[in-house]
Amino acid sequence: MNCAQTLAVTSHRVITNDLNEHETVYGGKLLEMLDGTASISASRFCKTQTVTAAVDQFKFIAPFKLNDSFCIESFVSGSGKRSLEVFAKIIGEHLTTGQRFLGATTFLTFVVLKKEIKLPPLVPQTPEEISVCQAYSVRQALRKQQLQQAKSFNQQLELQPRWLN
Repeated sequence: MNCAQTLAVTSHRVITNDLNEHETVYGGKLLEMLDGTASISASRFCKTQTVTAAVDQFKFIAPFKLNDSFCIESFVSGSGKRSLEVFAKIIGEHLTTGQRFLGATTFLTFVVLKKEIKLPPLVPQTPEEISVCQAYSVRQALRKQQLQQAKSFNQQLELQPRWLN
């Protein structure tokens, strides 16, 4: 399967209800829309249910403001045995000038729920896809290392809320 077959695109016009106290799009709203779009790419790739396991390396590059629009584009950028990585970029547009800009990039990890599913090989074709997919194994190794560190860290956390003491 090639990356283009997993492409998912959503567009949104920024309105007042999207804004935070800084007059830019609230990050939580952006993440909700991002997860929805990226999950479509994941489903197109594996043809079964997946769950979002992580949002990695989310980078805000430029803010989205009132009367801008933004487009979320995502595609699968790598896969393992039961997990797959989706790359997403969020492209903004100033609607009064037509000027486009890169607003954010991220990688999301999804896990296939059915153990018997075998993920297909992925073939990047465009220069962008090749560039993104090329470093998948490096990102995957880093994620595995960070997961081990997180497990150790999480064992040190108290589970009783302090306000109950």
